[in-house]
Amino acid sequence: MNSTNAALSRRDQILREAARLFAERGFHGVGVDEIGAAVGISGPGLYRHFAGKDAMLAELLVGISGRLLTAGRRRVAEAAGPEQALNALIRGHIDFAIDDRPLITLHDRELDRLRESDRKLVRQLQRQYVEVWVGVVGAVHPDATEREVRAAVHAVFGLLNSTPHLGAQAVLASRAGMSELLRKLALGALAALDSAQDWRVTY
Repeated sequence: MNSTNAALSRRDQILREAARLFAERGFHGVGVDEIGAAVGISGPGLYRHFAGKDAMLAELLVGISGRLLTAGRRRVAEAAGPEQALNALIRGHIDFAIDDRPLITLHDRELDRLRESDRKLVRQLQRQYVEVWVGVVGAVHPDATEREVRAAVHAVFGLLNSTPHLGAQAVLASRAGMSELLRKLALGALAALDSAQDWRVTY
């Protein structure tokens, strides 16, 4: 392993442990020394990788927003059609929702702690990610209006991003089972768009 790869590996370790600790105890409840101890280095040693806790939080939240967008676009580009693209988007988001639950908690609790430019970037990346979903869901459910599609997409995000509230045992006892349940729930929620004319109201 060369020094660059080693540095990247250590940086990822720091971010992973910072996310876990921030989610468990809150941003202000965790010190730099504790993050350093979690990865086996001194607290001051963290400053070789990050300027401080604020920089870690920014990289965590901006980073996951960017990765979701990039992966979502790739899945759509590689799919054979809209239905395959939708399944790929759902499975990709489920992987995130199960494997990166601390980041969901961080986003809900700590987004406002980011400096304005980073917060705007997170929101921009998230809007673009929503647009990827809206395009695919609209193609799969063409009779739904755009506003209905957008509402459904946000509702599915809320459903999938509920994993931090399920408890570790519920998620980890059977990852495959939880993944399949979430997939069916998401598809079921979106299927309601096919009967939208039965309950459509004027906004």
